Amino acid sequence: MRSLTLTVVSLLLGWCAIAHAEVKDSARDGFTIENSQVVPVDATTAWKALTQDVDRWWPKDHTWWGAASKLSIDARAGGCFCEIAGAQQAQHLTVTFVDPGKTLRMVGGLGPLQGMGLGGVVEFRLAPAEGGGTRITLFLRAGGYAPDDLGKFAPVVDQVQGLQLGGLADYLRKQAGAAPAKR
Repeated sequence: MRSLTLTVVSLLLGWCAIAHAEVKDSARDGFTIENSQVVPVDATTAWKALTQDVDRWWPKDHTWWGAASKLSIDARAGGCFCEIAGAQQAQHLTVTFVDPGKTLRMVGGLGPLQGMGLGGVVEFRLAPAEGGGTRITLFLRAGGYAPDDLGKFAPVVDQVQGLQLGGLADYLRKQAGAAPAKR
């Protein structure tokens, strides 16, 4: 199991060269991460990109099958955040709460956490930003049993979540004609 843990950490470290979110807390049995970005679009536009264009902004190197993958979010209770590459398919998360333009909550194990038997909640929160635009906050709380200290994974998952939210923010900035943020 120790070699599996080291492999997962190594893979995650290789994925996260950019962006950094905030580790809110971490312990042996789990962690909480939160990251925010302000985008120069209204909440309706941000929501549409989040839920309907996920395949256009989610980093393909953070999928199971890369460029062959098609990502989608069915933004309804019981809907799927899925990845389809022909016969190869993954249900990353299940949608549990939808308040269009405000909150999308999903549960499950995202990425390598799924294979480790861990679960959690991923929540996208949209709110008006001071000075205009929309603040998108990506919240992740993961936990469960593991023979290793899950708190050690928090900084790595933190960086990966920053990349994923950064992909959405950059996509929205390009849509609005604004320059992507430097990272």
